[in-house]
Amino acid sequence: MPTAVSPSLKVPTMKIAAFAALLFLAPVAANAACAAKDFTVDGFAVKLVAGAGTPRFNMKGQLVNKCPEAAAAQVKIEAKDAAGNVLQTKQGWPAGTSNIAPGQSVDFDLGRLFRYQSEMANYTVTVTDVRTW
Repeated sequence: MPTAVSPSLKVPTMKIAAFAALLFLAPVAANAACAAKDFTVDGFAVKLVAGAGTPRFNMKGQLVNKCPEAAAAQVKIEAKDAAGNVLQTKQGWPAGTSNIAPGQSVDFDLGRLFRYQSEMANYTVTVTDVRTW
């Protein structure tokens, strides 16, 4: 004998799946209470390393969390020519999907993301986004 279901209890399967996905993914990467201003990049330096082919870069620095909460930050590096025109822009999360504890730092080197151009003369690094994982 089939079981009767009240029409008011029917919920489309897609709505249930979407709601479950939202609950699952929401805590994965939330915006932090910290902001970009709560992070600093110390000791940023660019070094061109000659090798057996195209030169490569070392773009090393230290990302420091000055926020009272653990969080992660994204940095953006711009390579510019002598006139200040941006030639390349790359972004990365130095700590990956790990939070940096308050007062702690993480070393990074994003040089591998850049391709050498002889016009490159100046480099800037900024913190662009902050998240908690």
